[in-house]
Amino acid sequence: MTALLIDDEKHCRDVLTLLLKRYCPHVQILANCASGAEGQAAIETLHPDLVFLDIEMPGMSGFDMLEACRYSKFRVIFTTAFNEYAIKAIKHNALDYILKPVDKDELIRAVSKAEQELASQAPPRVDQLLTYLQTQRAGDRIALPTMEGLQIIHSEEIYYCESDGGYTRFALKNGQIILISKTLKEVEEVLESKGFCRVHHSYLINLRYVQRYIRGDGGEVVMANNKTLPVSRNKKQEFLSLLEKI
Repeated sequence: MTALLIDDEKHCRDVLTLLLKRYCPHVQILANCASGAEGQAAIETLHPDLVFLDIEMPGMSGFDMLEACRYSKFRVIFTTAFNEYAIKAIKHNALDYILKPVDKDELIRAVSKAEQELASQAPPRVDQLLTYLQTQRAGDRIALPTMEGLQIIHSEEIYYCESDGGYTRFALKNGQIILISKTLKEVEEVLESKGFCRVHHSYLINLRYVQRYIRGDGGEVVMANNKTLPVSRNKKQEFLSLLEKI
């Protein structure tokens, strides 16, 4: 069985490569890819049987990459630190995932399941997942009033929102910054039911894209775009409680 590893973090690719060679030596690794764009090109060129795919990557997420791929006849094992939205989508479509740090027993189980599906010639479920994601996104659109008019985006495109007086800056996955004439409190009322948390008087973050929490008086949170944001002392417990539920 041939495989591709797609993850923006080199140490994660290195660990997974080591575990596969040690515990699943029959898996032939065709390539290690450091981005969604690189992974897409490798998939369309090499046509692997199996793809180990990180979900949270800067620029192009794992889901974005799958949507962009013109070839989809492969099995996917997602790798993720924690992402409630992503795991819900994966489970809904009977796909497999491994939580980071990767456990060898979970890896062996997931690879064995992929081999069984391949042997039975069961159709891959990638297209089914993409249809599900498109359906979910259709009902998750918000309109941002800008100087030019309205910009329609999905909540999952937002890394975080930052207060700027009576305005709010939206930091998006594509690197774009959008400034709108609404307070962060008004924005929070719209987004709090969509997986967002107010961690500071100046910041509202998308919990999907939390990479890690750094302890401190209030602490700090590192987002998927490597931006470090403060957590205020009075918001710390609520934030940590929400993380524990993911």
